[in-house]
Amino acid sequence: MKRVFITGASSGIGLSTAKLLVAEGHEVWGTSRNLERIPKMPHWHAVRLDLADPLSVEAAFNTALTDAGYFDVVINNAGAGHFDPAELVPMETIASQFQILVFGQIQLMQLALRHMQVRGEGLIINVTSLASRLPVPFMAAYNSAKAAMASFTMSIQLELGNSRVHVVDLQPADIRTEFNQGVIKSAEGNPRYDTKIAKTWEITERNMKNAPTPDLVARNVLRLVNSGQPPPRITVGDAFQSKIAPLIFRFLPQRLRLWGLKRYYQI
Repeated sequence: MKRVFITGASSGIGLSTAKLLVAEGHEVWGTSRNLERIPKMPHWHAVRLDLADPLSVEAAFNTALTDAGYFDVVINNAGAGHFDPAELVPMETIASQFQILVFGQIQLMQLALRHMQVRGEGLIINVTSLASRLPVPFMAAYNSAKAAMASFTMSIQLELGNSRVHVVDLQPADIRTEFNQGVIKSAEGNPRYDTKIAKTWEITERNMKNAPTPDLVARNVLRLVNSGQPPPRITVGDAFQSKIAPLIFRFLPQRLRLWGLKRYYQI
């Protein structure tokens, strides 16, 4: 039995992962901004956490740590998205995306690392996104925040060296969740972008409906939790998005990468 702290446990990937971990006999402290959305079940402890508030991040983790005594695993999973032309997206929106997807998660990771370094072991899983490498049009703030978190994760992996504290970058491709329903879209139209926005959103919605369920990610997380030597990075999703496309794009010049993504999203 391992003690696991996971953010964003009230829906999507977080909910599926928490349920599977509990079913496998692990003890889970799952967070949400709204505790009423956390299922009430044995071995699942609800924790209120708002990544937009640094005080909430510290208080939530320390309260849960006092309750648990220690954590074997910490999973940075909570997130949010915004859909808008990069040229027009408000700076406060970009700041909000980075607070939730980068700064709040780094803060949580640092709290976990200090605790785990003292114990001499532990696992941190940062759920970033394949969008950090294959960006989705009109989600520039989200894409860049996920890329920043992936880069920060790799930096920590370098610095930890042969430590028994492991940090994993888990990059999902499209996963069939309610994420798109929570994405904030600008209400203001713009003639330069309206057609492209509509086409891109149509493609992303279609991809989401045809994507694997979050149970696929949950099973991969379980394997990481049970592994003595977890890999530094894994991608999860359908075969094309998670395996074939990243392999192809790795060897293409930037001009061809951009051409391929434009064709993919029909813009």
